Amino acid sequence: MADVLKPRWGQPVTGIISTIVFFLVAWFTWFLFSDPRGPVGSFPYPFVMYLAMMILVGLWQHMFLGDWPFQDVPQPARGIIETVVNLVLVWFMIHIVFYRVLGLGFNFLSQSGMEAALAIAPAKGKATLELAAFVAPAARYAERAIVTFVLIGFFSYPFVTILFAKWPIRPSDLTQPQAGLAELGWTSLLTLFFYTVLIVPFWGLIWETLFGTGIAFGRPWWTGIAGIPHVHWVFGWWEWMIIILFMTPNVWRMKPWTLIKLPQPWKGLISFVCTVILGYLLASLCIKLMPAWINMDDINHHLAPADHGSPIRFFWYHAAEIAGFTLIPFLAWHHYFDDMAPMADLDSWGAFWFRTIGVLILMVITYALFYAANFGFWGLGNHHMEGDLAERYLNGESLIWNFWFIIPLLWNEWFFHKWPFYVHEHH
Repeated sequence: MADVLKPRWGQPVTGIISTIVFFLVAWFTWFLFSDPRGPVGSFPYPFVMYLAMMILVGLWQHMFLGDWPFQDVPQPARGIIETVVNLVLVWFMIHIVFYRVLGLGFNFLSQSGMEAALAIAPAKGKATLELAAFVAPAARYAERAIVTFVLIGFFSYPFVTILFAKWPIRPSDLTQPQAGLAELGWTSLLTLFFYTVLIVPFWGLIWETLFGTGIAFGRPWWTGIAGIPHVHWVFGWWEWMIIILFMTPNVWRMKPWTLIKLPQPWKGLISFVCTVILGYLLASLCIKLMPAWINMDDINHHLAPADHGSPIRFFWYHAAEIAGFTLIPFLAWHHYFDDMAPMADLDSWGAFWFRTIGVLILMVITYALFYAANFGFWGLGNHHMEGDLAERYLNGESLIWNFWFIIPLLWNEWFFHKWPFYVHEHH
């Protein structure tokens, strides 16, 4: 007898109810921890770091380990246990693995490590960043470095599962937790490779501004390509790569890579290269189109002095923010609206394009609600959004809210197995 999950109230009612519940949970927890008007008021750091690590660790728990060793615990106990384990692991990863282990070698991953380095070799020469500014609590450089690691990890950890069908770990007769730990080790190696190439050079630039030299690190090799040395260039196209990657098993139902009939790893390599190209093209398209609805004179007026009147850094980061507005639509559509489409065959190309266009339309609507209707100010309390639209675009931090929103959605799908919105039926 097969065990099938069915929406408790049918569709689209189940999807509507669950999405409203996730929004209310996200909004309430935002008010508790991040909203400047709330009891904690810690916006945007450090909770963005904890938030990001929660998703990454949750991915390890569910996608790699298959919820081991709690997979047979009944709901909702299983979901509660896995959530508690997730929070403990997140604390351990940040405060032990990054701050006290990896931070011993890469001291920009540890705030105390950076401060110690500055105490030994105070800034001098052509350094342009003041020591006081660097170690100030508002700077949070170590937390930013960890967030960049998680940004890379959002793609580099799951892409082996999604595009390579877990090759080379699968197919094999490995059981859990051996299979999950093997995949974690393999993808961690890939993550460190991408992090070294795409993130560490930026910290070489930061070190140069502090000490006048940063000879042990590289420098941003992409300056000639992007026109800026800032890591936001990476944010722009890497975030679009993440969106393409997760659209693949969700509303795309593994299209268009089903067209590739080659065995692994060739199918994975081709789809990976195509994902990189598509991600860069979509980020570049966003940058080309932005002046169509954003007043660039107002943007240039509000730019930080460090940008010297050039909006390029804003362009690349805002491209990532635009990508973030697809997260809620495609995840909710797949997991809680069951990929609904007017076509009888949900795997058809017609259904593929219907859902793709639908996600893009919903992206535009939620983008407008956040910025034009100013949900970021009255809903989330971001005081940087009190001003005109240009200030909102520059300081909206919408990417944080979009990831914050998907936490309850993903937790319910991963850890609670859609309880109580879906019921098990035996066929």
